Amino acid sequence: MFYFFAAILLFAALRVITARNPVHAALFLVLAFFTSAAIWILLQAEFLAIALVLVYVGAVMVLFLFVVMMLDINLARLREGFWNYLPLGAFVALLLVAEMALVLLGGYFGLTGSPPPPPLPEGYSNTKELGRLIYTEYVYPFEIAAVILLVAIVAAIALTLRRRKRTKYQDPAQQIGVRREERVRLVSMRAERTGEEKGERGEA
Repeated sequence: MFYFFAAILLFAALRVITARNPVHAALFLVLAFFTSAAIWILLQAEFLAIALVLVYVGAVMVLFLFVVMMLDINLARLREGFWNYLPLGAFVALLLVAEMALVLLGGYFGLTGSPPPPPLPEGYSNTKELGRLIYTEYVYPFEIAAVILLVAIVAAIALTLRRRKRTKYQDPAQQIGVRREERVRLVSMRAERTGEEKGERGEA
């Protein structure tokens, strides 16, 4: 079952980067997420599998599909310069393959050094175990990752926020502190009669 799902995962991941249609690439990414969730289930990590399906497939990929289908993407323009970046892309791909080969052929993370997980006792909760590990042994990396994500959110907002000079903004503090003398001016003017009113009064 692992090799079956792994083959589907590799095929879907390959089609994500080779599909010409962005909608098809997003759908292949959904297939890759589902297959990854199946592998998580084989590893008896049901919570991670469900979280992967709910968060990425149910929320992130729906947003991706919505954005891709709403935008008018010029496919011909996207393919421009493909051959110029091919040597660099091939070099990065070979480097990643070499790193993964070193990891899998090593002694600790090798293919023979990762036996299948033992059967879990009755009443075991991987959600509880995951929470215990996060908030005990990995509490500092977890908090550091949270701070990094918070800084990334603030940086993204700061980089994309653009104030236009012609745009009018309201300051509630200034609006509340305004006085009547600053906004309203009473002018005393003498009443004047028009020529028609003078003529009508002369005839009368």
